[in-house]
This record gives sequence, structure tokens and C-alpha cells, in this order.
Amino acid sequence: MEIGFNAEETRFREECREWLHANVPEEKRPLHAADALEFDKAWQRRLFDAGWAGINWPVEYGGRGLSIVQQVIWLEEYAQADAPWIGANFVGVNHGGPTLIMNASEEQKAYHLPRILKGDAIWCQGFSEPGAGSDLAGINTRGRIEGDALVVNGSKIWTSFAHVADWQELVLRTEEGSLRHKGLSWVICDMHAPGISISPIRKMSGQVEFAQVFYDDVRIPLENVVGGLGNGWRVAMSTLSFERGTGFIADQVKQSQEIDELISTARANGKIRDDRIAGELGQMRAEVAALRAMTYRNISTVIRTGQPGPESSVIRLFTSELGQRLERMGVLLMGSAALDFRYGDDNIVHDYLRGFAATIAGGTAQIQRDIIAERLLGLPKSR
Repeated sequence: MEIGFNAEETRFREECREWLHANVPEEKRPLHAADALEFDKAWQRRLFDAGWAGINWPVEYGGRGLSIVQQVIWLEEYAQADAPWIGANFVGVNHGGPTLIMNASEEQKAYHLPRILKGDAIWCQGFSEPGAGSDLAGINTRGRIEGDALVVNGSKIWTSFAHVADWQELVLRTEEGSLRHKGLSWVICDMHAPGISISPIRKMSGQVEFAQVFYDDVRIPLENVVGGLGNGWRVAMSTLSFERGTGFIADQVKQSQEIDELISTARANGKIRDDRIAGELGQMRAEVAALRAMTYRNISTVIRTGQPGPESSVIRLFTSELGQRLERMGVLLMGSAALDFRYGDDNIVHDYLRGFAATIAGGTAQIQRDIIAERLLGLPKSR
């Protein structure tokens, strides 16, 4: 991959920048998920109507069919413009939809993909379970075949936006007696189906964004299975690779902006004269640049192979842990003013508290290290 962009890509960047400058909402996205739902839907619809939703998705499903390089440019400009996080649309747009494009039937794609892009259907992820955590191979939620349906029983936890979702990408065990990654299936679950109950969980930042979901004899049509019964592990791996691929580009642009703001703050309050603080700020600035370079390398892998490889776990791990250190530095620079924080405030303390979830969501830091050790370094499996 060449480092840099050609004339066509540069013109595309200018097109992105011009539209974002004219359309990014002046009002901030509400902090709480329930309050933000209508905001998220309205913003997603504006993106779709202008042709900016799913720019790399196939044209027949509402996308623009553009290249992954153009997707990267769009995400970079999106973050630079301080455009809103897509919030409740995150799961559907960033990995549910791409997973359907790669693995679903034509009927499944035709029904779900346009609804995701328009913001008409909110999706959540049903991977983590009580007792299994991020160990997807350890899940126990089961689906037994009865006629033309799976009858599902069990529970999922840490399910972001479950209380507002219409659909769920649900991984469950469909083969009796199967162990680990064998006998799993990836299915589309209607979150309004009888037998589903949802218990929201309040985070230490004061927000309610995720929940525990219970399944009591929930009937899911067999036609909702994606990629075939028993192939859930393979389909789920493609889901997670999308999340760990281009899904963090906007975060990296934000981190680059954040480190510049932290350095400005340290200069303004004189703490830059502390050698330890100055050293840490310099180290983090270098790491932000290294992270962007690793991401571009990963993008070149996607261009060659068609999908992200296990290298994306390095980016996933590095981005989340660097983000936590940046937010911790922000609180340190605030000094005693950090003690005035109130739950619900939109400031660095809020980001610091929320940042603890970054090394848990989408696979814990330990899971990422296991993937790196086994699939990149060729070390023996840990279990």
C-alpha cells in the first residue's frame, strides 16, 4: 500500500469535508442511551439520505460500493469534523451489517441491510454470557430445534442498547453435547419476540447503555440462521474481525486530537515542567502515531485478502489501553477539579470512567492477548 492518497481520493476527502461542515449537528448527542435514541436515528437517516451511510456497502442494499480507502478517508474526516458517534446504530452498521453482507442469504440481506442503513432498525450483540464473559467458546445459551424454529433458553449480559434494540446478532449452542467452538450458530433474533426479558445495568459513569437479556422458550425461525447451523464460530469470527478492523479509526483520530489538547493544557497550567508528565505525554504522542501506522498496514491486508486478519486484535488492544492512559492523564492534569465531577457530566472524568469498559467490550484485553499469542505468534493455546 502506498503511503498517501491519489488525486481522486484527495477530491473525495474534500467532498467528505464539505458535506460534514454543512451538516454536522450543532447540538451534542445526549449522554444517556434512551435520550439519545431519536438523535441517533435522525442522524443516521440524514447520513443515508445524503449517501454517506455504508459507503463501502453494496449499492443494491443502499450503500455506495466505494473502496475501503475511501471508507478510511470518510472515517478520518468524520472524526476531524467532530461528528456525532452513531450510538445505537453502532452494532448494526459496524459489524452486524458487514457480517450479513459476507454470510447471509439474499433474503436476509434484502430485508435487513436497508433498514440498518436508514436507522429504522436498531441492533444489539448477544455474545457475552454470565459465567463465560468474553470467552465465546464457553457460552451455554442453547437453542433446540422444534419444527421450523429454534427454541432458545439462557442469558446474555453486557448487551449494549438491548433495551432499545429491534434485532440481535445472537450466538448460541445448537448441537447437544457440543463443546467449545463446535456446535454454535449465529442467528438473527427478534428482540420483541415473546419470552425475551431485559434488565438494564447502570454503569459507574451513571449511564444505562447495556443490559442483561433473558431467553425463556423464545422461538426463532430456522430461516434466521446465518451461515448455516453449526457454523456460528466462523460467522462470529468475521463479526469480530470487522469490529476490530476499521471500527477504531475514528477513535484514533480522536486520540490524536486528545493528546494535542492534553499537551496544551499541561503547558497552560505549568505541569509540562514536570519531567514525568512531559515524558508520558511525549510517549503517548509517539504511540498515537504508531497506532495510525499499524491501522494503515491492516487496511492494506484487507485490500489484499478481503477481510481483516488476527492483526486487528493488536489494534483493538492498543487502541483501548492507550485510550485509558490518555483519559487518566487528563484527570491527572485536572488536579483537584476532578473531584467536582457529577455523574452525567460530559467531561474527561466521565470519559475516564467510561474508558474502563474499553478493555472489556468486544472481547477483553486478555482475550485479545490470547488471539495475538496463538494466531500471530504461534504460541500454544492457553486452554
